[in-house]
Amino acid sequence: ADCARVRAMLVDAIRDDRASARGRRSPVRPLPAEALDASADFAIYRQRYLTLQQRMETAIGDLRGRLRAALARRSGQGRLAMLDAVMERVMGAREQALLANLPAVLEAHYQRLRQAEERALAQIAAADATEAAEAAQAPDTHNAANAANAAERAEPAGVAVTITPGAWRRVFRRDMEDLLLAELDLRFQPVEGLVAALGANRSGS
Repeated sequence: ADCARVRAMLVDAIRDDRASARGRRSPVRPLPAEALDASADFAIYRQRYLTLQQRMETAIGDLRGRLRAALARRSGQGRLAMLDAVMERVMGAREQALLANLPAVLEAHYQRLRQAEERALAQIAAADATEAAEAAQAPDTHNAANAANAAERAEPAGVAVTITPGAWRRVFRRDMEDLLLAELDLRFQPVEGLVAALGANRSGS
C-alpha cells in the first residue's frame, strides 16, 4: 500500500507538471523566434524536470529505507537488507550521474522540435509570398490560368492545417512526461525487488 501511494503521488506530480506547463507557456509566435528566447523558455522546463527528479529521489529513497528496515526485522533477511544498502551506495552515484544528463537530452529534443516547426512555417510563408507576388504581377487576362496553377501547387487538403504554430510544444510536453514516467519506472526497480523479497518471506513463513 505504501509503495502504491508513493508511486501514485509521483505520477500525479509528473502529470500536474504537464498541466501547469500548459497554463504558463508563453504565446507561440507564427514566425521563428530568436534562439536566445528559445533557450530561456527551455530553462523553465529544465527547472521543472530537476525539481521532479529531486522529488522522485527523496520519496523513493525514503520508501526504500522503510522497506529495507522492514526486511531487516524479518528473521534471516538482515543480510539481504544490508546488501541492498550497499547496492544503493555503490550504484546510486552512477545512476544519479546518468540521470543528471537527461535534461540536456531533453533540451536537444526541444530545440529539434522547435526548429523543425520554424522551418516548416517559413517554407509555407515563402510559398504564399511567392504566389501572391506572381498573382500581383500577372496580367488580368492570365488570372484564371494563374489561379489554376496555384491550385495545382497547393498542398493536398488537410496537410497545411496540420502545421499549427506551437503544436511542437504539445509534442514536447508529452515527450517530457513520457521520459519522466520512464525514469520513475527505473528508479522504482529496487523498490519492487524489496517488495518481492518481503512478499516471498511472508508467504514462506
